[in-house]
Amino acid sequence: MYILSEKLFFPPVQNADEDGIVAIGGDLNTDRLLLAYRSGIFPWYNEGEPIIWWSPDPRFVLFPEQLKVSKSMQSVLRNGKFRFTINRAFTQVIQQCKTVAREGQDGTWITPAVQTAYTKLHTLGHAHSAEAWMDGELVGGLYGIRIGHVFFGESMFSKTSNASKFAFINYVTQLQREGVVLIDCQVYTEHLESLGAEMIDREDFIELLNNNC
Repeated sequence: MYILSEKLFFPPVQNADEDGIVAIGGDLNTDRLLLAYRSGIFPWYNEGEPIIWWSPDPRFVLFPEQLKVSKSMQSVLRNGKFRFTINRAFTQVIQQCKTVAREGQDGTWITPAVQTAYTKLHTLGHAHSAEAWMDGELVGGLYGIRIGHVFFGESMFSKTSNASKFAFINYVTQLQREGVVLIDCQVYTEHLESLGAEMIDREDFIELLNNNC
């Protein structure tokens, strides 16, 4: 297992173990995080543990043109129940992603250090949020990192049915208009598969990053 030092460096993702772990240790400073994403690597660890850096193979991604919108969601998008915004409530979104209860999960990987690091990335223009509002209340949203023509999704939350899907669909549509060609979803979820996400080989994922970040 590769142990990171203060040097700004990651080993090749091909050196990851069978679980997709590339390295451990290091820090969450801005330059290291941006290098990680450009290299196809992301941090994911529990509070009290050293930082664990991952690059799973295969990789779960969404090509914006493959976005699936069910008839029921098409109705939700049209009926005016929710209002969509971008970058209006980043700190609230990451806080909700941190605290929302998730089936089968005890606790959260969004530690105070993660929250601080990604909020700084947002301040610097690298991290973005998309929000769903209902009656003036934030009820769903997501956040992630954008580099070039790739958006790296980090987490989403929903306080009412369809709110996160509403934010996600609207944001993917907007990103596609802006020339984004790939949404990194990191690891499989049934929720995102229903919206068109799919598995691709890590080698293909890295090539896409090299061409679009």
